[in-house]
Amino acid sequence: MNKVLLIVRHAQAEQTNNVQKDFSRELNTTGYADSSRMGRYLASKKLMPDAVFSSPAHRARTTAQLLAEQLGFNYDLIVFDQEIYEASVRKLMQLINGLAETQTQVMIVGHNPHLTYLAEYLTQQEIGNIPTCGVVAITFGNQPWKEVSNGTGKLAWLEHPEKVTHN
Repeated sequence: MNKVLLIVRHAQAEQTNNVQKDFSRELNTTGYADSSRMGRYLASKKLMPDAVFSSPAHRARTTAQLLAEQLGFNYDLIVFDQEIYEASVRKLMQLINGLAETQTQVMIVGHNPHLTYLAEYLTQQEIGNIPTCGVVAITFGNQPWKEVSNGTGKLAWLEHPEKVTHN
């Protein structure tokens, strides 16, 4: 069965200040709206992840929960993995290579620049920058997750809130 990996950068968050730690940054008003909009967009494309993995940083956690709500995915099943916060491509690849074969549509919600590096590594396409709340869809055909590596994925699409119609 064809596999789809959805790579999602967290939505727009408040700016860092001297008091608030980066990990605790919350989504701003635009971030909340964009997360819901992108969730509705994914639902309109009939995408339903079998698994959702997210950084536990507040802005990523909230983005993942809002996406899940729009998709009808039980957000109690989201896996919040500390390794995704400030993860390297190597760490993200360990997550991907360890996925169960029953998980054919998987979503990872995290942070740049590592998500962009991951998408470029998997597809060998120049993406440059995944914008906030941007979603990259990568397909892998029938390849087992454990064999996914450099250049084995095909960039299906890259979408972000500014390009998605307001609904």
